[in-house]
Order: sequence, then structure tokens, then C-alpha cells
Amino acid sequence: MLLLVVCVAACVALLWYTLVFFVIPALVQYNGTLALLWHDVIVERSLDWLTRSTRPQRLLTHVKQRARRGDAQSVITTIDDYCRAREWAMNVGDEKGSILDQVVCEVSPDVALELGTYCGYSSVRIARLLPPGARLLTVEFNHDYATVAREVIDWAGLQDRVQLLEGASGDLIPQLRQKHGIETLDFIFLDHWKDRYLPDTRLLEDCSLLRRGTVLLADNVICPGTPDYLEYVRSSPRYQSQYFSSHLEYTRAEDGLEKSVFLG
Repeated sequence: MLLLVVCVAACVALLWYTLVFFVIPALVQYNGTLALLWHDVIVERSLDWLTRSTRPQRLLTHVKQRARRGDAQSVITTIDDYCRAREWAMNVGDEKGSILDQVVCEVSPDVALELGTYCGYSSVRIARLLPPGARLLTVEFNHDYATVAREVIDWAGLQDRVQLLEGASGDLIPQLRQKHGIETLDFIFLDHWKDRYLPDTRLLEDCSLLRRGTVLLADNVICPGTPDYLEYVRSSPRYQSQYFSSHLEYTRAEDGLEKSVFLG
């Protein structure tokens, strides 16, 4: 009887392990909604409870253990490897990250703004490509995320190029000119709350922070999606937009980036 109980328990444990680590992750790879539900809700909350830590803290620990200090590319590669093999995270990711790199290199901005820092992954991607003397301001509402992001940016050796502003984007954007000496922005990366893309873009316009030729690059325009923002930049005569098809970070679910050039 005892042997039967042990065998049943072992079979249940094996089934659970197979489902959690192989079957479900494979099934959600091609559906963005399910991928976000699985990785960003179920798995993250479970690991937070089991480890008594947070995903950003776990990611930071991995960076400090594996990435070479002062080497931005090593930090990027380390985070990508972690998010593919160990724990998914909502960075722009390596596939869309290469598109971000391409646009940043094309623009070669002197002043760049990022809305949504999270753990600092995209800040590192952007800052490492800036020309000498350029600056990146990145905005993060969540204090815990900002704390981790500062350490990641410092570990990459880019703290002198990046200024992290904590607070709500709607409060900080109107302060950019008087408080931070920003006349206009050359490049803006939108990767924060999706329902803030459109109001923050309009706020940037109202504050005269966009000039003719300013480039806006918006992430996750398909998944989770930003339909009101896409409708605005694609229909407004003030923008010339281009869509870059890709996939949700570290999955095969459809997603993409929207590049919009402000025409004045």
C-alpha cells in the first residue's frame, strides 16, 4: 500500500513538473494574452511567494553573479539569457531590442527620453549607443523597479549617461524644460503603461518638447496593444509612422514596434 502511495505521488509530481516547466510554457509561446497571464501573473506571483523576493530582485542578483561589471553588452546578454531560460520578464527583449538599437543609431540623439524604465534593460540598450555627451532621461513610477534599475544601469557602467526620474509620467513631463533643462527631445521610447501612450504623447506636444524630426518609438503596440495610440499617430498629419513587426519579448506571439516621426 505504501509503495502504491509513493508511486502515485511520484507520478503526480512528475506530471506537475512536466506541465509547469514544459507543456504550459510551450503552449503559451504563441498566444500573447496567455503568455502574459502565465508569466506575468501566475509564475511571477508564485516565485515571489516561494523566494520571498521579487522578479526584479532576482534578475538583479543574476546580473551581479553573471555579467561583467562595466560591460553593457554583457549585462544585456545576461538578462536575455535569464529571461529565456529561467524567468520571463517584460523587457523589450533581444528581438525587438535589435530594432530599438537600429532606430537609436539612426537618430543618434543628443537628448533621449524613455517612459517606463522597469529594471533598466532598455535604458542600457539605449545609453550604450548614445553619442558622446548625449543624455538619456528615463521615467519610472514604481520605486522598487527604479531601485533595481539604478543598480543595473550602474553595473553596466552607464550611470553618467542616464538620469532616472521617479514619478508619474504625467507629472514629470511638464517639468522637463524648467527643472531638467530640456528644450526639445530627439528620441522618445514609450514602454510604460499602455493607456498612457496617447495622453503622454499629447502632453509632450502641448509642452512643445517635440521638434520637427523627433522620433517616437512605441513598444507592445500589438500585445498588450495600444489601439488608440496607433490610430492617432497613423491618422494625424503631424506624424509619419512605420510599423516593425516582431514578437512579444521572449515568445513567438505577435507584437511590434511603431516608429513615428514628428513632422511639426
